[in-house]
Amino acid sequence: MREEETPGNMKKYIDHVDGGRELDSSQVSEVVQLLVDEGADPVEKALFLEVFAKKGETAPEIALFVSELLERAVDPEVAPGSLEQPTIDVCGTGGDKLNLFNVSTTSMFVIAAGGAAVFKHGNRGITSKSGGADVLEELGVRIDLPAEGFRDCLAGAGLGFLFAPMYHPAFKAIMPVRKLLAEKGVRTIFNLIGPLLNPARPACQLVGVFSPELPPVYTDILQRLGRRSAWAVHGKTQDGRPVDELSTMGQTTICRAFDGENVEEVIHPQDYGMRVVGPEDLQGGDARENAHLLTEILAGRDTGPRLDIVLLNAGAGLACAGLAKGLGAGIQQARELVESGAAFERLRLLQKIAG
Repeated sequence: MREEETPGNMKKYIDHVDGGRELDSSQVSEVVQLLVDEGADPVEKALFLEVFAKKGETAPEIALFVSELLERAVDPEVAPGSLEQPTIDVCGTGGDKLNLFNVSTTSMFVIAAGGAAVFKHGNRGITSKSGGADVLEELGVRIDLPAEGFRDCLAGAGLGFLFAPMYHPAFKAIMPVRKLLAEKGVRTIFNLIGPLLNPARPACQLVGVFSPELPPVYTDILQRLGRRSAWAVHGKTQDGRPVDELSTMGQTTICRAFDGENVEEVIHPQDYGMRVVGPEDLQGGDARENAHLLTEILAGRDTGPRLDIVLLNAGAGLACAGLAKGLGAGIQQARELVESGAAFERLRLLQKIAG
């Protein structure tokens, strides 16, 4: 974590972005310092975020914001290259308002069973009844482990959870402003950067986004942040509603970036032998219900539509991490990991270590 400097004047940056001008790295550094300063004027903070969103945050600006915030994060001290397995995070932006069960949290156990080290960074539910932290807590997993505990989980179970409020103390000064703007229905950069703020900095990342314009933006940002492999996906329901996962309810746009090569494709669940379903077939509930659903899927007792969307997303995660040669192979591998009990065993290991 960096030592904080004396903040400057937010007003000049409000005027700067209000004029449609982009922020450079030194300007972003000072803006972030003002945002995390508890003594800075919250009205000016809110106005800057509102005007910045109106201008439209560019990929370079977002990457710079994330880098600055990561400099202020607690380091879980997992050195790059210290693990034999490929490292990955799987998460979504939220905001699709479909109230699905915890797809990415369920998928992470399958991906870990396939040989990846999963750095799951998350929070309690904000746009849903049950976030990743809520469901893991219901499963008996301690979510507020310090860095040493996170590393123990990686060593023993192949995955660990990084609870965002513990690793981003600087956000304490921003939360009141975010809440104020959210109540006004104002979107800000903080609606975009949650999935990008993983303090363990995995080499690979699969992120689901709520808007069809965002997949290429996110792969650009993730590459700027140093990801070796980046997949950004945007799904749809049959009637066109957004899904921040790979979808079995309609088509999914996938943007993939690996070693500087970028590919965009549109896939359909039928391409992989999966039935197209409606949101009602994938509904979640509160943390208790979602913990039950996750357990039933991983234990092999739920073999219906919920399993399909987990296999689709876990297959993408395995492919993103380089553990499967493409999405189709990843899905087949994911199916075998569930049917063999290997994915369920990862859940049991995490419960034992972090319980």
